[in-house]
Amino acid sequence: MRMSRRLIIALAALPLLATPALAQSKDLVVFAAASLKNALDEAATRWARETGRPPPKISYAGSSSLARQIEQGAPADLFLSADLDWMDHLDTRGLIRKETRLNLLGNAIVLIAPKGSQARLDLADGVDLSPALGSGRLAMANVEAVPAGKYGKAALERLRAWDRVKDRVAQAENVRAALLLVARGEAPLGIVYATDAAAEPNVTVIASFPRDSHPPIIYPVAAVAGSAHADALPFLRFLRSAKARSAFTAQGFTLLAEPANAS
Repeated sequence: MRMSRRLIIALAALPLLATPALAQSKDLVVFAAASLKNALDEAATRWARETGRPPPKISYAGSSSLARQIEQGAPADLFLSADLDWMDHLDTRGLIRKETRLNLLGNAIVLIAPKGSQARLDLADGVDLSPALGSGRLAMANVEAVPAGKYGKAALERLRAWDRVKDRVAQAENVRAALLLVARGEAPLGIVYATDAAAEPNVTVIASFPRDSHPPIIYPVAAVAGSAHADALPFLRFLRSAKARSAFTAQGFTLLAEPANAS
């Protein structure tokens, strides 16, 4: 028996209207600052082990790049930024769920050199990095857009050191790329997060920047406004649980959000 055209169209529409499980079966997608990679990978592994749910798909890049992708409609469920500015950027455009936003982690920035370097510097007011740079360049994340670069530039300006090195900066697309330049010996000095330096055996920390030389380093997290993924809020809550928190502290992050139960 032949079905009417109207019935065929109605039946074809049923999977879209009546299969919420299928709609929720896609991977949880997390956009996260590149500096979070080691800690967040471990937290995601623990989440999957604890819940039996698939681990989230995590896209790492500079916070500026990720925020712009979300602004352009990229299908992210959660966003973890390395500064408040890019979360604010999305917030003012109605692209995150305000009630889910919280300040999750803190960090610090350090001056690094390739492993084995004998360079030593005191990051005091008026410090000159030029002698330690020699003929090389200072590796930093993009100083106008990427949080690590912005923090680093602010610190150098506060210490009255920026003008001496601003024309000798090798700007990378994110902080992990800047880290790699130093680890490979392609740059004699670099400015990265303390957590990045701790995760890379081929660099050595020369000095830590005074905490009052730059704005506080804060990592906020929020659910993206367009996401309806069933695992988004449970995973965000898990990031505040004891099991996830130890993954972050093991990498050197400080904890800003109050702990929460994983359930």
